[in-house]
Amino acid sequence: MNIYTLYALLTFCGSTSAGSFFQQAAGLSDLLDTSQSYPVPGNSPMEFCGDYSNDIIDIKDLTIVPNPPVKGESLTIQATGMLKEKITAGAFVQITVKYGLITLVRQVFDLCENADQVDLECPVDAGEKILKKTVDIPSQIPPGVYTVMGDAYTVDQTPITCLTAKVQF
Repeated sequence: MNIYTLYALLTFCGSTSAGSFFQQAAGLSDLLDTSQSYPVPGNSPMEFCGDYSNDIIDIKDLTIVPNPPVKGESLTIQATGMLKEKITAGAFVQITVKYGLITLVRQVFDLCENADQVDLECPVDAGEKILKKTVDIPSQIPPGVYTVMGDAYTVDQTPITCLTAKVQF
């Protein structure tokens, strides 16, 4: 499954997700507010990384089917929300994927350059967003616990959202 597709879908529709840039030595637990839980509304394993009151996306619902995801099957993601500001060129998302304690991916993606992967065009105007996307999860995923985190910002460093999820295959 394309990791960017999952996060961009979540990010753009007000559903994939603030803080400073990942430092190479930082672990995911150092970046998350673990003092309390911030579940994303809907039926998914997604949580906000911390206080999301200043994010420019207000997520109303994020549902995935099946929940939890199953390797070798299709995953349908449906999300609705309100984008409070226009997203323009230069907006980006920092993605981290861990397998247990091992970092598999730590990469930055330009949201506008990849908007077409979630059937959007940049700039993305403010307003209500409804998005539905189906992706295939490879059957070759090794068993274990995966942690995915996406931290998205506008071009001027305004937090769009920060989302994280743990999924066991």
